[in-house]
Amino acid sequence: MDPKDIALVALYLRRRRRRRRSIWVHPTVQRRYDHGEYHRLVSELRLDEVRFQQYFRLNRTEFDELLLKVVPLITKTDTSFRSAISPGERLAICLRYLATGDSFRTIAFSYRVGHSTVAGIVSEVSRAIWDCLVAEVMPVPTKDDWREIAAEFSQRWQFPNCVGSIDGKRVQIQAPNNTGSQFFNYKGTFSIVLLAVVDAKYCFRLIDVGNYGRASDGGTLANSAFGRALQDGTLSLPADFVLPAAEDLGPLPHVFVADEAFPLRRNLMRPFPGIHPPGRKRTFNYRLSRARLVVEDTFGILAAQWRMYHRVLGVSPDNAEACVKATCVLHNFIRRMRPTLPQSEPQDGTSALNNIRRAGSNNATQEAIQVREKFATYFSA
Repeated sequence: MDPKDIALVALYLRRRRRRRRSIWVHPTVQRRYDHGEYHRLVSELRLDEVRFQQYFRLNRTEFDELLLKVVPLITKTDTSFRSAISPGERLAICLRYLATGDSFRTIAFSYRVGHSTVAGIVSEVSRAIWDCLVAEVMPVPTKDDWREIAAEFSQRWQFPNCVGSIDGKRVQIQAPNNTGSQFFNYKGTFSIVLLAVVDAKYCFRLIDVGNYGRASDGGTLANSAFGRALQDGTLSLPADFVLPAAEDLGPLPHVFVADEAFPLRRNLMRPFPGIHPPGRKRTFNYRLSRARLVVEDTFGILAAQWRMYHRVLGVSPDNAEACVKATCVLHNFIRRMRPTLPQSEPQDGTSALNNIRRAGSNNATQEAIQVREKFATYFSA
């Protein structure tokens, strides 16, 4: 074939691929203001406090206050072609995704917007929620904050000198492209890891999100900024303190409590090994399990509130990380806005003793072993 003919055929095929849009905006989207869920259903739900809270997980006061905080970051400018989606509707779309975990296409049909528009809104608004709330509801604890947390753990869970409960939660995501087995975890799913430090009142104090799902809880801790600060002694923890009526044991450090997947460190206590350790060791495991259950209860509250944790998130790891961080600060935001929120009753920790999980490496120092022994002696006395 002549080269000119080949060029003409290629040009013809290229022009055929550039199909013009049959419509600029679909008719169903054009009727968003008349029939969209935000402009019809949400307006009606504002008349019913209970149903509004069931729909968004936030009551009307909390929704409006959150909207005031994020408006500067999520407001878009109208153009000559179309009107921008309002900040209130953008926040509603994001909260509805976090509350249900429904697909972007399902939410797009309900709100009468494009599904790619929903994807962009969820990503942007989740990041805006984190940026606006983190300094207010999850600031980095100071030395006085650690003392206050320790006093609450001692009062509610009878574990003195405890400044937090640590655990990791795996958030399922779709297998990302070209990542091999990095996100594939021991449960046979693809995930990212949420590592959290929780206080005695079920609030997140420090979180680290986004580590590969294949990493163990101990490995996630070692790779996190919190783990490095704990190892380096730069967390501003209070000085060692003598436990009540235990002057003979000397000053003991302030510690975090964790399960068997974490290493034993001077400031990080894990249970003694074995399902039924004898005597004083079992007593220590019992006390530690009661305090450690706080973080597991917090994860349970988080997943019950934000149902996206019951789904496989069909988003990129970066967007999944943004959604997880948004739900964590929203969890603290809700508990701060509702000071009368009921607290869980202290548990006996027996089930945790019988539910031994994967054990992590335990290359503990002699100092860490001695600290755990002193706590065991204190509890058994």
